[in-house]
Amino acid sequence: MPSVIPAPARATDREAAAFEFGATGRIVADETARGVAELLAADVELRIGRRLDIVTDDAGPADLELRIEPFPSASVEAHRLQVSTAGARLTATTAEGLYRGTRTILQLLGTDGTIAATLIEDEPRFAYRGVMLDVARHFFSVDDVTRYIEAIALLKFNHLHLHLTDDQGWRLEIDSRPELTRRGSTTSVGGHGGGHYTHDDYRAIIDFAAARFITVVPEIDVPGHTNAALHSYPELTPDGIAPEPYEGIEVGFSSLDAARPETYAFLEDVIGEVAALTPGPYLHLGGDESLSTPADEYATLIARATSIGAATGKTIIGWHEMGASDALPRGTVGQYWSFTKPQDDSAERTRTFARNGGRVVLSPADVAYLDMRYPGEATGPDGRVLGLEWAEGATSLVDAYGWEPTSIVDGIGEADILGVEAPLWTETARHIDDVTFLAFPRAAAIAEIAWSPRAVRDIDDFTRRLPAFTGLLDERGVRHHAAAAEHRSVS
Repeated sequence: MPSVIPAPARATDREAAAFEFGATGRIVADETARGVAELLAADVELRIGRRLDIVTDDAGPADLELRIEPFPSASVEAHRLQVSTAGARLTATTAEGLYRGTRTILQLLGTDGTIAATLIEDEPRFAYRGVMLDVARHFFSVDDVTRYIEAIALLKFNHLHLHLTDDQGWRLEIDSRPELTRRGSTTSVGGHGGGHYTHDDYRAIIDFAAARFITVVPEIDVPGHTNAALHSYPELTPDGIAPEPYEGIEVGFSSLDAARPETYAFLEDVIGEVAALTPGPYLHLGGDESLSTPADEYATLIARATSIGAATGKTIIGWHEMGASDALPRGTVGQYWSFTKPQDDSAERTRTFARNGGRVVLSPADVAYLDMRYPGEATGPDGRVLGLEWAEGATSLVDAYGWEPTSIVDGIGEADILGVEAPLWTETARHIDDVTFLAFPRAAAIAEIAWSPRAVRDIDDFTRRLPAFTGLLDERGVRHHAAAAEHRSVS
């Protein structure tokens, strides 16, 4: 298996000399592939120290050709990479497929400009491969978020779920509800300051992600996790009194009030505006940990919120608790976040989505939550201990790699699974270096589970291949944990 993460679906090493850009190497691409070629040229310059020209000429033996042409696969991300002394050629049916293939090229490319002779034919196992970044408990700037996008793109992730609202802060400007950011965005966990995204900021994140064929999925979490909203608009509370800003990490104490008409006007305003701002097909409405919401009120609030969201034309996503509702719009996607051994009624709640014509995104907390502490040494770049342990203790790289999506929830098989997502909550992550330290290399394990066929996955081979990816992080100044080296030292 070539040193690529995620592992390719099919790869054949060729017994031939390596391809080499040399002094005259170029990227050959027509206008349909130009955007991908520009991104690749910038990435290759980081690796070999030279900016390759992009031309439309016929390709020579020192050139890398990018070509969009028919390809025998149903996936828009499928691609074929052929490398030999005669040249390197990457083909796909779409620009998205080409871009995914360029991520493979970067891991294969040596600093001397060579790529070993190979034939790779690749496509993803699951259509949805995501990471989630919680920007509510701690706020992260546009530059921080785009830096994270650049890193996850290397692993062929194609969705970025932004958790934009919670008890600690409201992070997206809403024109019809200006107090949400005027009052509700000023705090974070531990009192470390707040912040929010203007519409232009949000569009900048979306555009940066879209250039890398990553879809932004916004989350407005209701009816719980709403203290920042209640602080901003006290008329949403039963007694009309605004709660104090919250800077702790407890959950389950806040809720919208199903009896108040103001609640539904608020949902109409916020959901409508966020949907209009977001070009992607998904809108996440949370629904988790509404521990202070009576069951009948929860059912009413979820029915109304998801109906409002579906009326905008978006496909609704909700955490698995939302499966308690019998009035979800058909096709609503459920996101499972319980453990690899389902707790309480989480499995049955998750099956509700499949029965309702929807599919499931798997994010089992004890293996896929990137904010869990690493075993052993868990201090981040500034010396603070990073990560939590509530999800069955610390999560090792082996833990993150060693689970199978079809084995989590009985009755949820391959056809029911839309994909896999790795959330990162930011109770302990104050800075983007904290985020990347917690995320990598465990996010690489989740990427391989989401992309690669089950038959090609192997933890020892994965850790052998991992330096090709972490080397790219090092070139970009992205901090990461040494989990892979620790695994090799004890295996």
